[in-house]
Amino acid sequence: MIEKIEITQRFNFKRLNRHYECFTIDFSNNSAYYKISERGSGDKFLTESELCDGSWCDILSDLRRRMTSEIHRFSSEEALTFLDEFHALDLFGDFEGEDFRYFEKIELVYSCIVIIYSTDGYAEYSFKNNFPKNWIRFGEILHDFFGFDVLHLNYQSQLATPLYFDIETDGVYFDGEKLALKALEFGHYRAYPYDVPKPRLMVNFKDCTVRGYLDCELDEELLLDLLGRYHVYMWIFDAYHKKSDVRDPDDLEGYDWYLEMVFEGDVIWHIFGYNDYPDTYVHLGREVINITGMDLLEIATISGDDLNLFEKFGSEILSK
Repeated sequence: MIEKIEITQRFNFKRLNRHYECFTIDFSNNSAYYKISERGSGDKFLTESELCDGSWCDILSDLRRRMTSEIHRFSSEEALTFLDEFHALDLFGDFEGEDFRYFEKIELVYSCIVIIYSTDGYAEYSFKNNFPKNWIRFGEILHDFFGFDVLHLNYQSQLATPLYFDIETDGVYFDGEKLALKALEFGHYRAYPYDVPKPRLMVNFKDCTVRGYLDCELDEELLLDLLGRYHVYMWIFDAYHKKSDVRDPDDLEGYDWYLEMVFEGDVIWHIFGYNDYPDTYVHLGREVINITGMDLLEIATISGDDLNLFEKFGSEILSK
């Protein structure tokens, strides 16, 4: 018998611009509520003088506004109806979750943990990309039960994850159509002493401009080639974090970074790292040096031992 379901969702945009929430459905007391304390410490907006794209701002504002201290009550009959539908979903049948760590060296735009407490114990399911097959239907059932979008499916459809989109080495696809890029922003900054992250590169595909450390006209064909050749769109997947899994970076007070891409329809692809990088990052960084003469990805800040591992794992991926 299920006694409680906890749904903890995490949305990451730019550093400090994050949203944590935990929605608890308590069947023992026929009530549901948010744990406000789950919001985390960085609950404020960064003030940045320039942004390549602000599509995430409205999403973040609305996510925070919707999380209240209201207690949602329901009857025993309504609970039984919901639980019958939930069991029929078999939401986590044959589900293979993804590893969750309290401190992630590389974080994605969205992650989720669902914990189901029952009279027999509890089960925990974590995922970032490998969504349960009936996740959308689960969101619809929750919406019918509570009258609001508990899983934020309205915004999930704006995030470049495999829930609504196909992520391929050459881009992001929806219904078989490749989405055009609108903007790209990259930031790299010292983590300690604390430095407010400012974008190093801001690329506007509409205006064909590059601003930041480079100020020039955009070579769109070249940039798109680099993103595809070094599998950048795939950086959100665990298969591209092998180095991060086997070794911590030498300097844990080193440099943090983020990369954001916004596609047509304001679809947001976002990743950021704490002093560690996806496996093909260094290969891309070297290519950027060859093209621009500048170490824009700051691979010179990476230690020799770490570089060797990036060379190993990145080359394995790119040679396939």
